[in-house]
Amino acid sequence: MTDDRIGPPLLGGERETVRAFLDYHRATLEMKCAGLSDDELRQRSMPPSTLTLMGLLRHLAEVERTWFRRVINAEDIPLIWSDSGDFQAAYDPAGSTGAEAFTVWREEVEHSRRIEREAESLDVTGYQARWEEKVSLRLVMLHMIHEYARHNGHADFLREGVDGTVGA
Repeated sequence: MTDDRIGPPLLGGERETVRAFLDYHRATLEMKCAGLSDDELRQRSMPPSTLTLMGLLRHLAEVERTWFRRVINAEDIPLIWSDSGDFQAAYDPAGSTGAEAFTVWREEVEHSRRIEREAESLDVTGYQARWEEKVSLRLVMLHMIHEYARHNGHADFLREGVDGTVGA
């Protein structure tokens, strides 16, 4: 497994450091899913869980879209894989391909990066309808780091189950 991730700066400012940590975790997920066939990306963890690497890619594309585009950028757009607003639908890889999951995830990551770069500061706010509260871009960035870190732990176990690859 090739590790092309760039670590966060040791002496960077707040925004630069938060951005770098998030990108590091995004790169970790991509690395964990790289080089696998559609069937391998759909391989489930141990029963009764139905969690898959493809499901994680799809879920994190949905999370990127929701927090950056829908919350911070106030875009009136639907979820990617659910017309009914069901976030759990993204976990189901049936009928999906790795190429599609990677493409959609990468597109959403690029939207997120653009929104963050164009924001005046981490103090920019958006409205989180589920919480009925305003939230800062800072909170969104930190939440995303948390979300990726948690799911990258799942990805470690899933990848090891697929082909024995461990680490990072």
